[in-house]
Amino acid sequence: MQSVAAALTMVRDDAFFLKAWLRHYGEVFGRENCYIVNHGRGEAVAELAEGCNIIGIPGDPHPNFDMKRWRMLNNFVQGLRCYYDHIVVGDVDELVVVDPSDGRNLLQYLKDQKPRQVLTPLGLEVIHRIDLEPEAITDHIIGPRRHVRLAPHYSKPCITSHGAKIARGGHFTQYDKLNTPDELYLFHLKFCDFAEYASVMNARNQVTQDVGVGIKEASIGRHWFAEARGEDRAVFEAFSQLQMQEHFDLGWVRKRMYRSWEPRGDTGFYHFKRPEYDAQFVLPERFNGII
Repeated sequence: MQSVAAALTMVRDDAFFLKAWLRHYGEVFGRENCYIVNHGRGEAVAELAEGCNIIGIPGDPHPNFDMKRWRMLNNFVQGLRCYYDHIVVGDVDELVVVDPSDGRNLLQYLKDQKPRQVLTPLGLEVIHRIDLEPEAITDHIIGPRRHVRLAPHYSKPCITSHGAKIARGGHFTQYDKLNTPDELYLFHLKFCDFAEYASVMNARNQVTQDVGVGIKEASIGRHWFAEARGEDRAVFEAFSQLQMQEHFDLGWVRKRMYRSWEPRGDTGFYHFKRPEYDAQFVLPERFNGII
């Protein structure tokens, strides 16, 4: 039994992403070191996550859903830190990976890291190029999907061995040093499959409809609301317009993160600039099957 690292997420249904999360963290950390907050106590979540630590909570709709969620996750992280060296925390469609060229898996990598710090993997969004990738996802995601776009919004401080508070959404912490190692990436999977995207967005739109308030009144990401959704196929067709980059070399992105690192006003949190990049990459073959 290891006490190097644990993974923590919160999920309501989302079987597609939960399966990927369980395969990824369950295999490398062991299911006994995976903690899942089962929002709404869904039976499917409990069945899929058998062998993990499942925490069932009520699923009543609430306009401050995201605020409540991250307040709870913050407290869970600090409790788990009493027993583990590092905690990986984030949404169920966010997976931290180590570049296969490093030669270590995530557990081995974290075992070699010093304690009392926060690590920020570089965010990459896995995109489904529906014009080039007709193959369905039946098991691993990387392989059938090889295209990614830069996603600074998902360069999250999601690996912590420090007591710093994490902001709502997991985008910022009250830790004053930026550490974004060359070997670490966070793969955001929201757009990895066209059909699955439509299904998930239907469910999220229903949640905000049940809450019964508008975007301005709710502490929920605006992307959960039907009026901010847009037309699904157009969203995916637009990926072909992103500028294809010749080489998978992202050191320049990390340098920009370091250069713009600063306090986030007087909130106590720290951040870096998160511009929109008109760029996409094909993942090198060494990444195939990593998630």
